[in-house]
Amino acid sequence: MATYNIYGIGAALVDTEVEVSDAFLASAQIDKGVMTLVDEQRQAELLEALASENTHMLRKCGGSVCNSVVAASSLGAKTFFSGKVSDDADGQLYIDDLKEAGVDFHRAGQESGITGKCLVMVTEDAERTMNTFLGASEALSEREIDQAALVDSEWFYVEGYLVTDEARTLATKAAVETAKANNVKVAISLSDPFVVAVFGDALREVIGGGVDLIFCNKDEAMAFTGTESLEAAAEGLKQVTKTFAITDGANGAITFDGNTLNQSKGVEARAIDTNGAGDMFAGAFLYAITSGKGYAWAASLANDCAARVVAQFGPRLEASEFDAIKVKFGL
Repeated sequence: MATYNIYGIGAALVDTEVEVSDAFLASAQIDKGVMTLVDEQRQAELLEALASENTHMLRKCGGSVCNSVVAASSLGAKTFFSGKVSDDADGQLYIDDLKEAGVDFHRAGQESGITGKCLVMVTEDAERTMNTFLGASEALSEREIDQAALVDSEWFYVEGYLVTDEARTLATKAAVETAKANNVKVAISLSDPFVVAVFGDALREVIGGGVDLIFCNKDEAMAFTGTESLEAAAEGLKQVTKTFAITDGANGAITFDGNTLNQSKGVEARAIDTNGAGDMFAGAFLYAITSGKGYAWAASLANDCAARVVAQFGPRLEASEFDAIKVKFGL
């Protein structure tokens, strides 16, 4: 029996989440609703501008897969995360935060430099806009991958954001091949419509002959498969993955377990902040299937968890929320 249910790899970013107005995004010339890579100076300028407005900022260890792994751990999964941080204060915050969440972290050693940061700006319509400075994460390599932990895991979970650079793509592809060679199931998130549109070929290179599970939202699914409907996208995904989960906001999710296509209803929620909803869905879903649950049940749990996240500020749930979820689902 494997030591870890889920081994995740992704950008190790300290998330700084802040509420902003549409006017701020417009004045700062920020593209709304997408993830944009920026340099350190640009991000510092934005943080300085936001600080002058006395807005509330929430800081946590983050990155897409990291958020998913923390969610799975909070529900009861045994998890491991690989990412690259530096030996600065943010790097230590990141490691301490993971430890508190019960997630094991690689011990490759921290180098001097700057830990990556993601500025998450949330507008009144609950839409999230991200400006990311990758920092140390840009130099993620095979050195950051704990081979022993990887082959001692049930699932290997990878984020599409890693393929925005050739070196990281190669390192990720090698890790995926190691997982496949050792019968570790591979799941990948398509991450963002921007990633799919610009780096679709790199995503396909990492997927190779196919993976076991793909997570994506409706827009990412259609962009990746070159289709114009959810139904056509679902058929297209079957060509590259054994199973999948496509989220569609308040409409819930469509899952395919290799045999049956299932529509899971969304859970009604008053959306305050959509940041982290997809990450929470993936983490809860992976927890469920590693616990022996079916895809329809897993989607119900994941939809419930995601709905709770969008109804609050920030991508994480408090322990009390997870306790309530466990009671509701008999965990």
